[in-house]
Amino acid sequence: MAKIKLKPKARKGVISIKALIKHPMETGLRKKKGKLVPANHIMSMVVLHNGTKMVNADIGSSVSKDPYFKFKVPGAKGDTITLKYKDNLGKTGTKTAKSK
Repeated sequence: MAKIKLKPKARKGVISIKALIKHPMETGLRKKKGKLVPANHIMSMVVLHNGTKMVNADIGSSVSKDPYFKFKVPGAKGDTITLKYKDNLGKTGTKTAKSK
């Protein structure tokens, strides 16, 4: 499971969500010492606000290593934000944080 940094910050009825996912994001096309590095990239990501799906993203191998995402959703201080992802190897990651 990759490490996720999730920082939701509420201001004037809007929550700004910043997310950094530590993930190699390999395409499967790069060679290292003459051999292909196996594909390992995030395929899908979901952002939930108090359990309601707000963002549903299909992500491909073209996104860079350690991707950074920024979203804005309506909400208030103390609301719960959850980020979930799944990669092409079947591994998943989840992080939950309260907006400040």
